[in-house]
Amino acid sequence: MAENTLYYGDNLDILRRYVADESVDLVYLDPPFNSNANYNVLFKEHSGEQAASQIRAFEDTWTWSMEAELALESMIVGGGQVSVSMQSFRKLLGTSNMMAYLAMMAPRLVELRRALKPTGSIYLHCDPTASHYLKLLMDAVFGTDSFRSDIRWQRTSAHANALLNYAWVSDELLFYTKGNTWTWNQRYQPFSSDYIESHYGQRDPDGRHFTTRDLTASMSRASSGQLYDWRGVHPVPSRCWSFTKDKMEQFEAGGLLVYGRSGVPRLKLYLDQSKGTPVSDIWGDIPPINSQAAERLGYPTQKPEALLERIIAASSNLGDVVLDPFCGCGTAVAAAQTLGRRWIGIDITYLAIALIRRRLRDAYGESIDESYEVIGEPASVEDAKVLAAADPYQFQWWALDQVHARGVERKKGADKGIDGRIYFHEGDSSDVKQIIISVKAGHTNVAHVRDLRGVLDREESVIGVLISMQGTTKPMRDEAATAGLYTSPWGKHPRLQLLTVDDLLGGKGIDCPPLRQVSQTFKKAPKAAAASDAASLFDPTT
Repeated sequence: MAENTLYYGDNLDILRRYVADESVDLVYLDPPFNSNANYNVLFKEHSGEQAASQIRAFEDTWTWSMEAELALESMIVGGGQVSVSMQSFRKLLGTSNMMAYLAMMAPRLVELRRALKPTGSIYLHCDPTASHYLKLLMDAVFGTDSFRSDIRWQRTSAHANALLNYAWVSDELLFYTKGNTWTWNQRYQPFSSDYIESHYGQRDPDGRHFTTRDLTASMSRASSGQLYDWRGVHPVPSRCWSFTKDKMEQFEAGGLLVYGRSGVPRLKLYLDQSKGTPVSDIWGDIPPINSQAAERLGYPTQKPEALLERIIAASSNLGDVVLDPFCGCGTAVAAAQTLGRRWIGIDITYLAIALIRRRLRDAYGESIDESYEVIGEPASVEDAKVLAAADPYQFQWWALDQVHARGVERKKGADKGIDGRIYFHEGDSSDVKQIIISVKAGHTNVAHVRDLRGVLDREESVIGVLISMQGTTKPMRDEAATAGLYTSPWGKHPRLQLLTVDDLLGGKGIDCPPLRQVSQTFKKAPKAAAASDAASLFDPTT
């Protein structure tokens, strides 16, 4: 396993093939479930309006099928509590979409438990649609004694269903550990203004807010060093001092003792030295990703980095391994990178891999590519052919990612002949140009070049690119040459360009203005703080 790794493929297969036993410290997963919806990634056009096109990240595949039947059977014949739970689910749910979901989740949870270290933790993010079933399944896989908390994250403050029901505003995080001892770093929230006013109302002459605490303890816990008089005062019967006399003298020397009329001292506790309130199982202080958030990438199920940073900081240490088997746009990956953890991300869509790559580059610069490995993407023309045959849509996304383009969903009567676009500007933000891309996995000839030439003129694009699996022919190259040149402040560029998969694998790209300087194609992720600085904020030892 590489230090940091992105895997493209089915997470069940990836877990079994690549992730070793007891090699992971923390698992976070947010598996999709919505029986009536597709999950889409929506982009905005350069005008700022909602894009007419949308790129399908993945369809909800949790429907009853032979694959679900086989997954269920494998869990039943495996025996144990997982078998018992799956048989009960089958009787209750029949061949429903929920049953398919549980049948597909069960083997993945079994593999995740295998991969966890004895001190490891897992957080399963879900909504109330499936949370009660998933908790029973987690009990079967990890054991009821391994349940630690059912955390409620308030993801929004209002919801339309409030007219017909109680407003549905929270998600759940089921927190389990593999064993009876686990990594834990207590997290704290700042005190509320009301709490500060009621508990820290006293001030020193220098203006510092403080409260005081009792310095006595129960006699049942007393040691000989706690039985003494302090300035002629002794605690009431059945009580002793909480600290030794030496410690009390240190408090006195530091000006930390406050005396009442009876002469009994109390210890000053300053507000500016307080950690705050320990985080509870209700998380209402982390807002969701809104439409104006700097970290918003356009991914509909994107979670805020603060949510993942809290989880990772609490349940792992610097250098630990964090795994997200449904990594989507990579929030867990980004948070792990920020906090100095090693990470593994797995996703079945190449769109996710492309978004994560872009997110890391935007946050850390191009050099971040050297710090992780991508496994499962084409490394040769033959690999690309296999991907194209198995899933043309993912092949198309892989090809577009190689030239930093975003895809366009094919709709009847719109965007015909265009698979991807790149927007950029040369002057101010109103001077927007576009490059259009067509991807062909099958046979190509001069007719495809002519077609793209027509689309190039129709769309008034500055550059058109044909990406093909096959090599180009002389008639294709001659036809491309007839489109002429486009002149930019950076020089002259062929208006019609032909790239093959072999070209892409060799590092050849589009001849165009420097897109990393002027591109508007992707929603950019914000720059990351220096990893060492960010990690120190969440490291309990610093």
